Amino acid sequence: MRHTLPVLTCCLVTGLLAGCTSTSGESEALAKLRANAEAQADNAEAEAEAAEQASQDYSYAQRAQFVDETRRELDTIHNKLEQLTAKVEMFDNTAKADARTKLVAVKDKWTQAKKQLDLAESATESDWDQVQGGLRKDYRDLNESFDTMRQWISDKIAPEFTPHPRDSAGFGWKHSEQVK
Repeated sequence: MRHTLPVLTCCLVTGLLAGCTSTSGESEALAKLRANAEAQADNAEAEAEAAEQASQDYSYAQRAQFVDETRRELDTIHNKLEQLTAKVEMFDNTAKADARTKLVAVKDKWTQAKKQLDLAESATESDWDQVQGGLRKDYRDLNESFDTMRQWISDKIAPEFTPHPRDSAGFGWKHSEQVK
């Protein structure tokens, strides 16, 4: 029930964006990117909650299971980072430069979480709680950073609609574009 309104909002926005295309062939590609970005944003919160629950307190005896699950989660995030990197290449130069800077920050957080995972793999029983806590913190930071980056990319792909001042219908086109 809690996700009904965001899902309906995403469907409405997607429908509106699909109906507002320009005469260039570029609009179809952007519409596909928008839809994909919206779908990923919807799943981001659910994935973060699932990952947090999956990494509940593990005893030292369950260390191997914890490390394996966390490694899979980090691999998934790494794959998604690579997909976002490919999407960034479609941006204009200014947005591409900004996105690359943000991607580097997220990749640095991924690297830090990976280092903590390596420490967890070789942790002793005496330092397990500390290492596990550090990995959780780094993983949580990585997820927050990744979600922020994904939202930023989504906003770049589908910026807020602002109608052209001369457009009384609110379609955002200049009069000369409507006549064509």
